[in-house]
Amino acid sequence: MKKILVTGGAGFLGSNLCKKLLDEGNEVIALDNLYTGRMENIQPFLKNPAFQFIEHDIINPLKIDVPIDEIYNAACPASPPHYQKSPTFTTKTCVLGMLNMLELATKLQAKILQFSTSEVYGDPQIHPQPESYRGSVNPIGIRSCYDEGKRCAEALCFDYNREFGTRIKVIRIFNTYGPNMDPADGRVVSNMIIQALQNKDITIYGDGTQTRSFCYVDDLISGIMRMMQSREDFKGPVNLGNPNEFTILELAEKIIKLTGSHSKLQFNPLPSDDPMQRKPVIETASKELGWKPEILLDEGLIPTIRYFDQQLEK
Repeated sequence: MKKILVTGGAGFLGSNLCKKLLDEGNEVIALDNLYTGRMENIQPFLKNPAFQFIEHDIINPLKIDVPIDEIYNAACPASPPHYQKSPTFTTKTCVLGMLNMLELATKLQAKILQFSTSEVYGDPQIHPQPESYRGSVNPIGIRSCYDEGKRCAEALCFDYNREFGTRIKVIRIFNTYGPNMDPADGRVVSNMIIQALQNKDITIYGDGTQTRSFCYVDDLISGIMRMMQSREDFKGPVNLGNPNEFTILELAEKIIKLTGSHSKLQFNPLPSDDPMQRKPVIETASKELGWKPEILLDEGLIPTIRYFDQQLEK
């Protein structure tokens, strides 16, 4: 049994990770400032003696004196409406938060895994994107607080490893969906499902030909945990995502069909710096982790739609 700290533990990915870690018999401390995390995501764990919740913002240093084996740093707003709401706060979370977690990991000699993102590739000029691609990010655009913040966080991880011997792992997460997403988080899957369930017009930004690769959350959590347990000298970064590519129009059509919705499509201008293509090369994950996603988009959308339907009934 391990004692594990999960920052952003009440968020979409963090809460799904906490559940899996608890299911495997670990002690889990979930840390969250509840900026985008939700208590209802971790409500089922609160009576579990192996689970502890601490409300804390990782922008501020964290004092933990008990031994910690592993730290999963998932704390950061991840959808454009949330991270653009206060871009300076987002940058602080990425940079100051990363510094504080690396200091803690170094002090406790804990292994730390950073939740980085495919956004470090920006609007890519290489398709699909391997880990060796250095990206095409607009450093002064409206998405730069997140894109550049996560790039800096990666740099800090490797600097701490080289300078202090901190044990690090870095993953780059591509579009992920599933239960425990915030219905109002503004991401494309949640937006479309909520609109379809309410028979409202489904918003398409641009002409809908831009592509994404959608990974179901259970597949992603499996890859994350495999990365944490990978050989000590494998630090990453490693892409985790589903290489099956769909246009936004194809996604909308699937959701309309699966919900039985009468929604029509409404086309709006494409937001600034919104990438036209996003698809991971996952050869590194396959080779080093023995991992590849198994759940097809149609298969994963069914429980996701069920989850959002239940949310709307509350």
